[in-house]
Amino acid sequence: MSALISEPAALPTRAVGARIASPLGLLLRSRLVGALASPHGVDRYLERFNPMWAAHDVRARIVSVHRETDGDAPVATLTLQPTSTWRGHQAGQHVLVGVEIPGVAKRYTRAFSISSAASGKGERFTLTIRAHDEGQVSSYLVREAQAGQVLHLSQAQGEFTLVESPATPTISRLVFITGGSGITPAMSMIRTLLRDGYQRNGVAHAGRKVTFLHFARSAEDQIFADELAEIAAADNGIDVHLRYGDQVFSEFELRRLVADYKDTDTWLCGPPGLVELVKAAYDESPRLRMEFFKPSVARAARPGEEIEGDIAFTRSGKTVAASGASILEQAEQAGLTPEFGCRMGICFSCTRTKTAGTVRNILTGEESAVPDEEVRICVTAAAGDCHIDL
Repeated sequence: MSALISEPAALPTRAVGARIASPLGLLLRSRLVGALASPHGVDRYLERFNPMWAAHDVRARIVSVHRETDGDAPVATLTLQPTSTWRGHQAGQHVLVGVEIPGVAKRYTRAFSISSAASGKGERFTLTIRAHDEGQVSSYLVREAQAGQVLHLSQAQGEFTLVESPATPTISRLVFITGGSGITPAMSMIRTLLRDGYQRNGVAHAGRKVTFLHFARSAEDQIFADELAEIAAADNGIDVHLRYGDQVFSEFELRRLVADYKDTDTWLCGPPGLVELVKAAYDESPRLRMEFFKPSVARAARPGEEIEGDIAFTRSGKTVAASGASILEQAEQAGLTPEFGCRMGICFSCTRTKTAGTVRNILTGEESAVPDEEVRICVTAAAGDCHIDL
């Protein structure tokens, strides 16, 4: 089990040897050098000399791999040292991780929540990942990744973040409700509150009242068990409530813990069953913020059926009716801002994971219902219900 309660003090190590001297850095990021390096870009050449040199791209070297839990779906925490191009993250955000798996010709990209406290430019951070049999990338990172290996990253993404400054004490109350691997963004927020709060009698204090309700399959399957026990035992403003096995969420229990929960800022992250129960309890309260990490199976369009369905952007919690336009266009219409480049299916900048459902390649007309599939959302449209990790 993990005991990372002292980890935030050690994490803010900045990139060493990865920062390119300022005048040279400005030159390498100039349009002139970009044009000379075309079509590959200057970072492709820098990477050949040192994978931790970058003018624009973000990469990270694995510093350590720490086993959190064992069993059929083990969990591990990866500590990453990013290049100086990493702009840092807000607690609760996630990052796209590009992995080149030995024996596989292409690079896989998956999104993982950051589990460490908020980071600054070039500072270390952690990813806590559960291995799933159907998840090629998660299984590889948990079971086979080694210290020294270099991963490709996006900048931090997502709006599932704190709305108040952790450094400013307040009488406002916060509630976190999580299940399984959904604990990782909440732990990032808890760690940030404790690190950036204040000291009272030598103990880190969150500076506000926090209720943390988490559901796991068993005590053995509990991520961050040792650290949660330390947090629960300390006088820090945080009440920790762990529920295992057949203990499911109930509105009655939540009301007992937080009588005015509908009027309390709440962060929810977990599997579909938990999410649906909590959503019903909050009855469309605007104080509830949600992030999904494993959607239920989507219905595929039947052969010959008129294409109908919904696109669920699972991380943002937004759903739109499939219109036949590209998923990128529909995401933008929904107010999301996914990364993109050429918008023609050439540069792969917009690649995202379709976790379930059926999509159609706009260029070729080919349809696919393969789960956990990478798709270029600029040239991909929904062909029925589908779930996109965005």
